[in-house]
Amino acid sequence: MVKVEASTDAEYPARSRLYRDGRVALEDFPVAEISDHLDANDGVIWLDLCCPTAEQLTVLETEFHLHRLAVDDAVSEGQRTKLDRYRTHLFLSAYSVSLNEESGQLTTNELAAFVTPKALITVRKSPAVNIDAVVRRWDESQDLAVNGVGFLLYGLLDTLVDSHFAAVTLLDEAVEGAEDLLFDDDLKHIERVQRRTFELRKSLVQLRRVTLPMREVVNTLLRQDLGVVTDAMQPYYHDIYDHVLRATEWTESLRDLVTSIVETNLTQQSNRMNMIMKKVTSWAAIIAVPTAITGYFGQNLPYPGFAKQSGLWFSSVSIVVLAGLLYGVFRYKDWL
Repeated sequence: MVKVEASTDAEYPARSRLYRDGRVALEDFPVAEISDHLDANDGVIWLDLCCPTAEQLTVLETEFHLHRLAVDDAVSEGQRTKLDRYRTHLFLSAYSVSLNEESGQLTTNELAAFVTPKALITVRKSPAVNIDAVVRRWDESQDLAVNGVGFLLYGLLDTLVDSHFAAVTLLDEAVEGAEDLLFDDDLKHIERVQRRTFELRKSLVQLRRVTLPMREVVNTLLRQDLGVVTDAMQPYYHDIYDHVLRATEWTESLRDLVTSIVETNLTQQSNRMNMIMKKVTSWAAIIAVPTAITGYFGQNLPYPGFAKQSGLWFSSVSIVVLAGLLYGVFRYKDWL
């Protein structure tokens, strides 16, 4: 067996666990001892690496017979959510997510995992992936540990899907907040709605890219020919699948709702612009009356009442009466 060298990055040390007979037999043992535990053939190993180098994964490639393409994907950034099947193992690429409630911005953290019959190897491409939450999930379900790698993978997927569900719940609350501001006439709130809906729509698109492929991932794992999910673990994976469906459908409905908010906001702005144009047009029509009358009576040609006091009174009364009449009509039509 090839000895696996420990990570040279002291900031992100490797973590490990050995399960025997459904119990944690050893924890955080030196990575170089993995070969000995694999030789014993009576346990299941979890190994976690954070921000590993290609050289470190190359050693694991030899130790666990990992496919070169899967190793390359584990190092590369920006992989889509997927589950690839190779001869000796499965390769999982997935994301945990978190939402900034104040800005509405979604943050995604990429994680890769190699699933072998005797080991689960998680590769965190960012220290922001909360692996402690995964460990807590395992510790809370120790009665399922006898199911080996299927149990470890369940804890990992359940934690990731829970982060998706938490994010969509917060997004739902944020969308409701944007709806409350939608019919507020305060211009500051109008600008806030525009900025908020843009961020929410962007976050929902990101979340959809993460959650939608998870349906295929979990559904594939439920296949009996893979041999990962035991009969005892089937209900738990079906529960994950149900959560994935709910998160996906919720995300889709929120996208439609945000689109409706954007369209409603644009319609409101158009209505406000129409109202402003009505007011401007109404005042322009009212002002046009005295302009027309004074223009007519300002001619230097003789007309009825020319150079007479009666002409002054007639023009003044005409201005007041016609302007007042137009004002009353526009007020009646709610243009002013």
